[in-house]
Amino acid sequence: MKHNLGGILLLDKPLGFTSNDALQVVKKLFRANKVGHTGSLDPNASGMLPLCFGEATKFSQFLLEADKRYLVTGKLGEITASGDSETPVTDKREVKKISAKDFEVVLDKFRGKISQIPPMYSAIKHKGQPLYKLVRQGIEVERSPRELSIYNLQLLEFKDNLMEFDIHCSKGTYVRTLIVDIGEALGCGAHVVALRRLEVGSYRQDGMVTLEKLRELAAKSEYEELNKFLLPIETMVAEMPEVSLTNDMIYYAFSGQSILVPHSPGLGLVKLKSKDGKFLGVGEVMSDGKIIPRKMIRGGR
Repeated sequence: MKHNLGGILLLDKPLGFTSNDALQVVKKLFRANKVGHTGSLDPNASGMLPLCFGEATKFSQFLLEADKRYLVTGKLGEITASGDSETPVTDKREVKKISAKDFEVVLDKFRGKISQIPPMYSAIKHKGQPLYKLVRQGIEVERSPRELSIYNLQLLEFKDNLMEFDIHCSKGTYVRTLIVDIGEALGCGAHVVALRRLEVGSYRQDGMVTLEKLRELAAKSEYEELNKFLLPIETMVAEMPEVSLTNDMIYYAFSGQSILVPHSPGLGLVKLKSKDGKFLGVGEVMSDGKIIPRKMIRGGR
């Protein structure tokens, strides 16, 4: 029998699984009715894959738009079509001696606000078709540059042409493209050989759970223990200002009507809670001071 569960699971996605493959396994283990993910990881990438259960799927956009942190290893001197090890090496170049100073000069160009052209091996759509499908047909289309932010780009180790980075970046960053561009700036090209996502928004790596652990608990039918890994939906919007509603305000909010809350925060999104601290959903404070309910939890009343 399937269950109507609600919450978010921080899965440590293993290598070799697509995000959807991992999602389907977890959905079956939890016997859950509805599960969605918040931004996919490639099969050759591991790490944090937040999975939304039930009503949490309504709030998935906030994690799609969240900053991310990665541990990534790039190999200098070898170029692939996809920018990672998914496709064969198409070109090899000499890697001349690179000093720590050389690295720092190059890396500094990629810190802060930068412009990046998305790769053809991506899920971005062109006339309804994902780019990765087009490139596999030998079709390449022009892509517009995107503005993004690299908050932290730290070289952790460089040995045997392998460079390991700690990268903290904004939404929409293609880490493969970043490594490829760094390789070009160093004059020898590069591609990603290992990538692990450590953080999404306010979620940290110590909150992740492995597929192996979930399987172990499900095999013993320890569903109460399984469910303990589901974090409250409210954690998805932890950084939003909080607004407390009276019972009358709650009634109007769940009716889809705007409400006027005295002393509400400035313009923007806010999390809505009852006087007793129950999370109800997310609203938006407008210029006239009223709050429009945007995403409410079914049964929140």
